[in-house]
Amino acid sequence: MLDTATPVTADERLRLHRLAAPDARAAFAADVARGLRAQPKQLFPKYFYDALGSVLFDAICLLPEYYLTRAEDEILTRSADEIIAATGHERLTLMELGSGSATKTRRVIEALLQRQPQLLYRPIDISAAALETSARVLLQSYPTLSVEAYASDYDTALAHLRAEADGDRAADAAHTLALFLGSNVGNFDRAEAVEFLRRLRGVLRAGDALLLGADLKKDPARLVAAYDDALGVTAAFNLNLLARINREFAADFDLRAFRHVARYDETHGRIELYLESARAQAVRLPALDLTVSFAAGELLHTENSYKYDLAELDELAARTGFARTRTWLDEGGQFSSNLFVAAAGGES
Repeated sequence: MLDTATPVTADERLRLHRLAAPDARAAFAADVARGLRAQPKQLFPKYFYDALGSVLFDAICLLPEYYLTRAEDEILTRSADEIIAATGHERLTLMELGSGSATKTRRVIEALLQRQPQLLYRPIDISAAALETSARVLLQSYPTLSVEAYASDYDTALAHLRAEADGDRAADAAHTLALFLGSNVGNFDRAEAVEFLRRLRGVLRAGDALLLGADLKKDPARLVAAYDDALGVTAAFNLNLLARINREFAADFDLRAFRHVARYDETHGRIELYLESARAQAVRLPALDLTVSFAAGELLHTENSYKYDLAELDELAARTGFARTRTWLDEGGQFSSNLFVAAAGGES
């Protein structure tokens, strides 16, 4: 439910909706306890992004091994106009899931504002502070842009937008172009990706479009290098999850007793990230009333990143009420930006 629908500043071009959500710290505590009691042990990648984790991820995106960000930016820089034209609509509203700083989004915003006099941008991100900061920067840059932002997890935001969707589907309403960039779809397993895109499809009407970033299957050595860089920034990012648990739950993880592991599972088409215990040890989490034992060499799973080929993207589109109508690749053919168009009758 909406806490407020009033502008957060006097600038009427910005509206920030804070959607009701579960207690984030309680959810984190429950997930940590559940994951550490599981066999095999696991932690959940959505908790990587505290303040330090976000800074470390921004650094990862600048590394020579981490081609994904550069490849997607190359596509958007070169092809944003063509992507907008391929939607087939004269006027669009722009929605983005996981907008963050919206750096790459600028390519799409600029292409849209070359074709239409005004634009409504609807970003969704868990961080209200990040949304407000990025929105203010964008509004300074683009005088004819309006921002209606949703501070929420994806499920809550999509449920809210779905409840409002019928009123937005008037015959003269602008169609929507949704963005899900950065290969974020790869953070879902195959079944989760289907369920997530089906929920997104329920918010869209026939003819609306989704620009889906997806990393492509390639030489496993190239993939592993992207997640295990020579400088150790990705290792620091992975280990920071343990440091965050230490800070928030008075745990005593010894970060020097774990090492970062990245490997490619060809059967499932995914990069897997782990933290490997260097010795037999017990970790105490008094705030959670929990003590966890690790064997020497035991792996703590922290993330999967699924990779796709074009046939799999066709199947993903078909199973979720879309059709893949166009795909753009970077010059090296490593990353894909895919236009999924919402098919008639696909609302669920």
